[in-house]
Formats: sequence, C-alpha cells, structure tokens
Amino acid sequence: MPMMTRDVLLEMELEEDDEEDGDIGNVPASKRPLMAPPTLPSSLALENLEQTNVSGFGSLKSQQDIRTPEFEEFNGKPDSLYFNDGQRRIDFVLVYEDESRKETNKKGSNEKQRRKRQAYESNLICDGLQLEATRSLVDDKLVFVKVHAPWEVLCTYAEIMHIKLPLKPNDLKTRSSAFDNFNWFTKLLQVDESIIKPEQEFFTAPFEKNRMNDFYIQDRDTFFNPATRSRIVYFILSRIMYQVRDNVKKFGINKLVSSGIYKAAFPLHDCNFSTPSEDLSCPNERYLLYREWAHPRSIYKKQPLDLIRKYYGEKIGIYFAWLGYYTQMLLLAAIMGVACFLYGYFTEDNCTWSKEVCDPDIGGQIIMCPQCDKECPFWSLNVTCESSKKLCIFDSFGTLVFAVFMGVWEESSSSGCGSIVTGSQTSSDCHNQNSDLMPMSRLSLLSLTVVGTSVKSEQTLPGVTLFLEFWKRRQAELEYEWDTVELQQEEQARPEYEARCTHVVINEITQEEERVPFTTWGKCIRVTLCASAVFFWILLIIASVIGIIVYRLSVFVIFSGNLRKISNGTDPIQKYVTPQMATSITASLISFIIIMILNTIYEKVAIMITNFELPRTQTDYENSLTMKMFLFQFVNYYSSCFYIAFFKGKFVGYPGDPVYWLGKYRNEECDPGGCLLELTTQLIIIMGGKAIWNNIQEVLLPWVMNVYGRCHTVSGAEKITPRWEQDYHLQPMGKLGLFYEYLEMIIQFGFVTLFVASFPLAPLLALVNNILEIRVDAWKLTTQYRRMVPEKAQDIGAWQPIMQGIAILAVVTNAMIIAFTSDMIPRLVYYWSFSIQPYGDHPDYTMEGYINISLSIFNIADFKSRVKESPYAESKYDTCRYRDFRYPPGHPQEYKHNIYYWHVIAAKLAFIIVMEHIIYSVKFFISYTIPDVSKSTKSKIKREKYLTQKLLHENHLKDMTKNIGVIAEKMIGAVVDNNLRPKSD
Repeated sequence: MPMMTRDVLLEMELEEDDEEDGDIGNVPASKRPLMAPPTLPSSLALENLEQTNVSGFGSLKSQQDIRTPEFEEFNGKPDSLYFNDGQRRIDFVLVYEDESRKETNKKGSNEKQRRKRQAYESNLICDGLQLEATRSLVDDKLVFVKVHAPWEVLCTYAEIMHIKLPLKPNDLKTRSSAFDNFNWFTKLLQVDESIIKPEQEFFTAPFEKNRMNDFYIQDRDTFFNPATRSRIVYFILSRIMYQVRDNVKKFGINKLVSSGIYKAAFPLHDCNFSTPSEDLSCPNERYLLYREWAHPRSIYKKQPLDLIRKYYGEKIGIYFAWLGYYTQMLLLAAIMGVACFLYGYFTEDNCTWSKEVCDPDIGGQIIMCPQCDKECPFWSLNVTCESSKKLCIFDSFGTLVFAVFMGVWEESSSSGCGSIVTGSQTSSDCHNQNSDLMPMSRLSLLSLTVVGTSVKSEQTLPGVTLFLEFWKRRQAELEYEWDTVELQQEEQARPEYEARCTHVVINEITQEEERVPFTTWGKCIRVTLCASAVFFWILLIIASVIGIIVYRLSVFVIFSGNLRKISNGTDPIQKYVTPQMATSITASLISFIIIMILNTIYEKVAIMITNFELPRTQTDYENSLTMKMFLFQFVNYYSSCFYIAFFKGKFVGYPGDPVYWLGKYRNEECDPGGCLLELTTQLIIIMGGKAIWNNIQEVLLPWVMNVYGRCHTVSGAEKITPRWEQDYHLQPMGKLGLFYEYLEMIIQFGFVTLFVASFPLAPLLALVNNILEIRVDAWKLTTQYRRMVPEKAQDIGAWQPIMQGIAILAVVTNAMIIAFTSDMIPRLVYYWSFSIQPYGDHPDYTMEGYINISLSIFNIADFKSRVKESPYAESKYDTCRYRDFRYPPGHPQEYKHNIYYWHVIAAKLAFIIVMEHIIYSVKFFISYTIPDVSKSTKSKIKREKYLTQKLLHENHLKDMTKNIGVIAEKMIGAVVDNNLRPKSD
C-alpha cells in the first residue's frame, strides 16, 4: 500500500471536549512537539498538515485525501495471525462499533465519531501503516481493524526509539557452577528445555538504518520479534493526530478509546492458551506459558522468566523476577517464624507468669480496678487466663531472636541495588531472575567509552546482608542480560507531555532551546496543589483513625459492663472473650471496611492528581503515582497498628488520676500482659481480609466477567471465531498494568516486616499467599486478559526506595514493639534484678512473683477524693490493682513511679540501641566483604565492549577508508589522464 504525502486532520465545530491529555494548543508550528519521525514522507511541518483539513458535520470535503482500510471477509483460519494474504503479520488490532448500525444513535454524535475515526485511520495509512478491516462474525456491529507495520516503518521507528537489536551471536562461554553436582535435584524444579528451548544469545546495539549491514539480519520477517513490532506500532498509534479544533490538535489511540470512538486496542495473543495453534509457523508461546508456568501442576517449578520477558516484555518479566525473589526470601523467614512459634507453643506450660494469672489462689484473688469511670465493675485477674496463655506463645524469648533475624532479613529482600557505572552512565539494577534458562540477548555497551569500567553500590543503609549481596550480584547480571542499562536514555516522553510543551527554555547543558509544558513558577504551583491534595487525604485517613479510636473507647465501656461479672467468671464466653478482645475484633473489622472504601476513592483521586502533575515519561508517571498511592496506603493500612503498638495503654495515668482523650473519653488500657496479643489480632484480620478481598478481585471477578461476556456474545460459531475476536472478549489489563500487583505485595511486605515481632507466622502466611499469587497472576495474564503492550523497564521503579524506607523503619518498629509493646523487657529486668536480693525475696533467679510486682496497688477510698461522683467509693473492696509500676498508697511518694519503672525504661532504651547497632554492624560487614557484581559479569561487560567497538566502530572506519581509497584512485587517475593527454597546438 503506497505511503501518502499528507496527513488528514479533522476540523470540528464546537462540541463536547475530550480529555485534556493529547491536545496541542495554539502554538507556532515550529515550537510544537514532533508527532512523527522526520524520515517519513507523512511528517511534514505541522503547518502543512493543516492544509488538508476536513470540516463541517456533513459530507467530507476532501474525499480524495481520505484513505480507508480495505474490508476483507474472514478467511476461515481461526489461528491465523496474518492478513488475508497470509504474508503481512497483524501487529495490532483496533475495534470499533459501526456507527451506521448502532442502536442508540444520538443526534450528530455518531457522525462526529465516524469522521474522527476515518481521519485517524487515514493518517495511520499516511504514516506507512497498512490496515485491513474485518466485520465480526458474532456481532455485525463490530469491526476489527488489523494493523501491520512494513519493514521500512519498523526500521525507521526502531532507530527513533533506540531499540537494541542483534549484532552478532554471543561467543562467551557459560562457566560451570558449583551447584552442577546437584543437577539431579534442580532439574525437578526447572522448566524442561526440550519444551521451552533456550533462545540464542546475541550481542546487541541500538539500531541504526545507515549501519543496517552490521546487524544480524537473516530474515526480515523475524528480525523484529512480535513483542517489538507491537511496541513500535503502539508508539505510532499514540502519536497520530485525528482532529484540529480552534488550532487545538488531538491525537493518540488512548484518547480515542477513552472517548468511545474505538472500543479496544490491543496486540494479539499468538494462540489459544489451552491448545497449540494449527499454524506450524506459530511459536505457541502463550500455550507454553500456560502449560509450564500458569498451570497448577507447575506450581513447584521455577518461572520461565526469559519466555515471560520475550512474550510480555521486560516490565512484566521484572515484576515476576522480583516477586519470585521476594518469595524465595520469605521461605527462610517463614522457617524461622514457625520455629519461633513452635518454641513458644511448646514452652507455654513453663510460662510462670501465665500460671500465676490462671491460679485461683493468685490471679483469682487479685481484684483489678475498673477501666472506666462509671459502668465498669471490678474484675478478677484470672478472667484473662486464656489470653495470657496465647500471649505466652507470641511473647517469648524466641520472639526476640526472630525480631533480630528479621531486622537482617528485611534489608536482604529490599535495600540496596547494585549499579553498573559505565562512564557517566549509572543505571540501577534492581532485577532478579528465577530461572536457569539462558537469556535471548545481551546488552550492547556501545556507549562505554571508558576503558576501566568500575562497579560500585549506591545504598541508603550502612550495610546489607548475605542475601542482599547475592541479590545485587544477580541484579547486575539481569540488567546486563535484559538490555536495560541505557533505558533512561531510550525512554520517550509521554504523548500527553509532548502535547503540553508550549514553553521554550534554554537547556543548561546543551545551551539549546527545548520545549517544556510549564514554567518554573507553573511547576511550583502544580507541585504545591498536588502536595496539598495528598496531605488533605492523609488528614482524612487520620480523621477516620480517630473515629475508630472514639468507637473503641465508647464500646469498651459497654463490653466491660456486660462481659465482666466476677460472680460468673467461668462462663465460656467470658472465659475466651475479654472486653479488650471484643473491642479489638469489632474495631479491626470496622477499620478494614473503612480502609477498603477509602482505597477505592483515593485510587481515582491519585490518578487525577498525577495527570495534573504531568510527568515527562511513563516511568516518571508511574513513580509519581506510586509514591502518592503508597503514602496513602501506608497511613491507611498501618495507622491502626501503630496506634495499638505504640500508643494504646501508654498514657493512661492511674485509677485515681486517669488521662482523658479529647477531654471526654478515658484512654484505653491494655491487658495485664500488654497489647501484643491485640496487635496480633489486628494483623491477622487486616492481612487475612486483604488477601481474601484481593483474590476475589483478581480471580473471581475477571473469570465471571469473561463467562458473562461469552454467554451473551458468542454463538454457535465459536469454534471458527478468529483470533482477534477471541482476544477482544477477554478483559483489558487496565491503564496502570501491574501497579496494583506491586502495591499489594509492598503492603504485604510492610506487614511482614514492620510488625513481625508480634506475629511470627506472618512470613509463613505471606509465603503461602505469594506462591499462589505468582500462579494466579500468571493464570490471569495468560487466560483472562488481553495481551498487554510489551514495555521496557529497568527496575521495579519507585517501589525499591519504598522498600528501603520500610526496611529502615522496620528495624526501629520491631525493636520498639519488643521494648514497649511486649512485656519481655520488664520480665527480664525482674528475672535478673528484682527477683533476688536486694529488691526481691527469692534466693535464686526466678519468675515467681512477677505478676505481683507488675501490678500496682490503688486505695479505693482515694476514688472519693480524686474522682468526682465516683460510684466506687462505697465498694466492698479496700484496694484494687492496675497495670503500672508505682509506689503503693501510704508511701511517701505514693502513686509515683517506683525504681523498678526506671530500671525498665533504661533497659528498654538500651535494648533498642543495642539491637539497632548489632543489625547495622552485621549488614555493614557483609556489604563490605562481598562485591556487588561478580567477576564473570565484569568479564562479560569488558568482552562485549571490545566486540561492540570492533563490530561497529572498526567496520565503519573500514568503510570510510575504502571510500576514501576509491576517491583517491579516481583523483589520481584523473591527474594521470590529464598528464598523458597531448597538448593542443
């Protein structure tokens, strides 16, 4: 199909405006962003493009300028990925509803949509793309426009997009591993290479048309793989214009889809997921991925990351590489957590302080003070017997060891990513590979001009652990293998950003003019408005947390009056359900519901704020949205846990002088054993509820939607439905892609690390969830969703510094949970200092008598003098006990903190300091002793640099020398001819 020399723009009268993104304002053509490469005939100056407009709502004026796709009937080949001629491959599919057959025909709206679509498709043809249209077999209103990019278009845009393509087969030998002796075991976990064959390895370099002979081109049809072809076509589709109105140009397939002109736009899956294609030339990669990756029988196998990367792109490949690594790290944490739990479970019977609580002669004789002013009765300590037994399981010496271990583990799975520094180019390498399959290609080091390539690490912490060091080494290998070192240089600006580039500034480095969307003052205004909006929503979350606290304080009075009756302390309900537990469970459920509601609302708000902020590249957009969403989610999910862990029961005063919250509500108190068990309950409810809700959203909802769609649209001709129509009835992935998958895992990472000292089984639950999550995500991608546009990605983006921040905070939170939320430090202080002389009466170190010393005495008669209108002044009890370390009544410093309290405070602070320094010292030592990049990877980098320079630079020099030699020979020949020519008389 010939390429046209002019584009067609549709000039419309005043009508409903579309979304703001994708518009070009009234700016001189010389200052407008370039929408198409200058090498294509269709890319004339934008002012020339305006000469071929289509105006009015009636018939098109310049019919000779409109190019429409060819309509073809379906050829009866359901597995075909080509046009009807069998030669041109389908690189993308556009779907629209024929306006002439729509049932709801609004006045004029269908005609507007038709003319916009026709102008857009005509401009696609003008830019060199080839289109073929086929009407749906199931719904005759639907039309599928198949898009093909010919060789010349692919080469032109590959150079513009700096796509790296093969230069020469890789001749580097793979070194034998020390684990080769265990091949008999690792083969069980690996994908069979006879099923998924390793790809041939290549050295690669950014494509250049004038050096095409230097690239490894054996077959033009396979030189650009399907993922690369789709990526190039999507780049074009996102930048083609279709309308001009009042000198404002609109462009891009995303805008057309969102406005309903097209119903969908997607690349094709290569076959059915359950059966291989009948086409012998089809690689059946989707079928192989489902069989060896997404199917439940492959749950124990390693992921075929290279095939995932080849089929879906580096962005999805890196997600699954990171998720696989995180899951592997959870395995060791889960083993340690189970060991800690079992230690607490089997030593429960040796828990002396719990025995004293449950002993009728000790705990049964201790009368506790009311925990509210009027409604709450006195209660017996042994009411908390069952909760004290549970607390012994989680609040044991094993918890201390596990918390120290997790302080090291957290950094191993999050912090610090090695960086490959090549000259002035530094690229983070936060990737991981979970498969032993060899990669398809190698990174070209064409930009390496420094002979001595150095490798260093950029980290926010003084050190990292053994796991992290090996993770960083694998990171460097993955960045080398997946061609992502120079991604920041390759990434193009978003079309929405380009459309707003109306201000001209001078680049400080090049001293040349460049266009930006807003001035420095305008950028400050946008940043201020965005930050204010985010801050407002965080305040809204804090307000909801305050509401939950008020609820807890209010209903605790009711539960205390109804659940605690000393005369009936053996009732089964009262035996297992204390007022604190009932309050905690109901408040956690309400908190979870509020969390999910606020999440749903804020997701839309965060997208609106980020769109207004207008980041330059897609990576910048996702990173900005990531930081906003996580900041919100962090406060939303963790605020209630922080309240229970570090605020509840810490500022309550004592019965005669309680502390009131908001001047009305008496602050909550913890059980005699502390708030650790309540924190555990909160974690279980939120983690469990979140996992169930996510599975409903990720698995059940897409499956139900697809089944519903097939039942209403697919007829008896389903078996002969073409590939593009089958894919259309799948669910779209969504604009944000894997954003919510990352968010789910990072929130889980926070629960596993920030509060793991209170719930050692959290890593085990996370491990089981992640093993299923990997396969569920794989199942969704291969069976329920349309194929995503392959995208490049260098790392996991802003999630990496977020994990680093969580890891830093987790060391502190776990130390503080043990010190201030757990009762471990007071028990240790009692055991080593106050159980023996001079403070204690026991001859040997023991925990006997700890309950008595940990509960202070209050004189009930003091209620009358200290609390107005106290109903307890006439009580039958003389004294009651409360949880604190204060002097008893009658002491010269009555109700003041005693010496035991100050010993405990000093021990808590010392524990926090020592624990943090031990963890950071271990990390620093390991980080110093293990290099970030392995010796073999350094050798590969140097070897590839040498070969790249030899192939490209030396070949180019030879061509120039040869051309100069030819010119010199011609010049010498001309001189000789002149000298030998006889002179005329």
